[in-house]
Amino acid sequence: MPTILQSIDSYLDGVKLSRSKNTFDTYKYALQSYVMVLADNLVDAEVVDITELSEDTVAWFALWLKDHSPATEQLYLQSTMGFFEFLAAERLSNPNLSRIKLLIRQRSRKAGKRLPQFPREDIEKILDRVDQVKTVDTTVLATMEASEILVILRDLRDRAFLFTLADTGLRVHEACKLRRGDIDWNEGRAIVIGKGNKQAVVRFSNRAMLKIKQYLAARMRFDGSSGKPLGSLPIFSRHDQGAGSVLKAMTTMTGRNIVSEWVKLAVGEVENGKITPHSFRHYFVTTVLRSSGNLKLAQELARHANIAVTQRYAHLSDDELDKGYNEIFDTN
Repeated sequence: MPTILQSIDSYLDGVKLSRSKNTFDTYKYALQSYVMVLADNLVDAEVVDITELSEDTVAWFALWLKDHSPATEQLYLQSTMGFFEFLAAERLSNPNLSRIKLLIRQRSRKAGKRLPQFPREDIEKILDRVDQVKTVDTTVLATMEASEILVILRDLRDRAFLFTLADTGLRVHEACKLRRGDIDWNEGRAIVIGKGNKQAVVRFSNRAMLKIKQYLAARMRFDGSSGKPLGSLPIFSRHDQGAGSVLKAMTTMTGRNIVSEWVKLAVGEVENGKITPHSFRHYFVTTVLRSSGNLKLAQELARHANIAVTQRYAHLSDDELDKGYNEIFDTN
């Protein structure tokens, strides 16, 4: 039979083929630490036969991990559990998997949940900046070449897209999949298929609806010549150079790029990557909570299956806490 170290190498070979590089690296570092703990307890992984590996070693490893963060502890123990499951599947040994799971459950800490960070002011700067995009008279657009109109369409699309994210709570992939026929223009609502393949009604603000209509009005020439029913056309279309009059739905990558571009323009390169499309969903939830104070309303509008998720957003900002503290203690 192979040694412990040979078995670990075989396991990592499989991880390398089936998982991402980051996952492989994490598992590799975890099991290197595990081997080190074995050595501290006089178990030489290069010599000891895999069949002699005891489940008690997991308890040793869990104890050693107490000097690390709970998140690291969870990841490293998960890697070790995967190794033991590999041993059982390959019939290299016969570990008691139930006991190992119990040891891990009893001896590991749960990673603490971080409060979501909401760059509210930065998102409002982005919305203010993109709102400076001018609406163009459709009669002027009618005289322009198709290539000239692309830049105008991209700006109008970006404006409509960002206000839609901020005022509806739509996830980026949901917004990108919207079709003209999905929206009830009189009621300001759309039926979407969201997370978990669930159908839901999403409401649009007046300002988001107005910006979508202005964008679609400017795009009318392309929509009319598409040869497809208007209802089947995407709300948010790609307008790449060379795309011509072909109306293709935006991809989630395009959605992320739009956010990234306007982050740079409105708040600077330093914030790029810190604000994502999902930050706009956070903004939506906190706006509902700040305005209404109604947790159940926020849950329903955000389409959170569990109200505990919504509760994570129900906290005051640092500025609000500073203001409240100063008003109480008069520290200024």
